[in-house]
Amino acid sequence: MSDKQAAAAEAPKFEAIVDELEGLVARLEGGELPLEEALALYERGVGLARQGSGLLDGAEKKVEELRRTLAEPSP
Repeated sequence: MSDKQAAAAEAPKFEAIVDELEGLVARLEGGELPLEEALALYERGVGLARQGSGLLDGAEKKVEELRRTLAEPSP
């Protein structure tokens, strides 16, 4: 297995990121957390949002590459 494949296997899936973010939001919206815990959850959420955004950007680039490949005339 290459380094790239190993990193991909260890990276969280987009759906898992969304699920965790939803859980964090629910806990934060509950309003009964101590400030320190709320800040830690918020910080985790920001990190997850960045990861998810990166995954979406990567997917968008792949789709664009496929579109270009399909649009190129065959020799």
